[in-house]
Amino acid sequence: MATEMHLKLVVNLLRRGRDLDRFSTVLTGVALLVGLAPLFGVAPSLFAALLASALLFCGLVQKYFALRVALDADLFTCLAQPPQAFDLKAEALDSALHELGLQPAATGSRSLFERSRGALRLLRFQAFWVCAQCLIVLLACLCMPWLSLIA
Repeated sequence: MATEMHLKLVVNLLRRGRDLDRFSTVLTGVALLVGLAPLFGVAPSLFAALLASALLFCGLVQKYFALRVALDADLFTCLAQPPQAFDLKAEALDSALHELGLQPAATGSRSLFERSRGALRLLRFQAFWVCAQCLIVLLACLCMPWLSLIA
C-alpha cells in the first residue's frame, strides 16, 4: 500500500532529526566551552565571543526545530500503526491538538501528503540551522590563522 510506505518513509526521515540534533549538541557544547574559556584563564577574545554567540544561537534555534521534528516523528509513528486507520487517527489527532491549543480550530482536516510535507519542512529547517553551525565553525577555522597575523 502506497500510504503505508509513505508513512514509513516519513517516520524514518523524521528520525534522522535525532542525528542532526546530536551533532548540533556537540557543536553547541563547543560554543559553550569557547564562550566560557575566559573563566578558566584563557585570554578573552572578541572573535571567540562572537563565534560562541553565533554557534549558541544557531544551536538553540536548531533545538527548537529538533523538538518539533521529534514530536512529529512520534505522531507519524502513531498514525502509521496500522496505516489503514489513518483517517480516523488523523481526525483524533486534530481534535487533540485543538483541545490542547496547539492547532487553531479553523484548520480543516489535512491529507497525509500535506501533513508529511509540513513535517519534512520542519526537518529541513532543522538541517539548515545545523548547516549554519557547521559553516560558522568552518569559517572560524579558516579565519583563525589570519587573525593571528593581525594581532
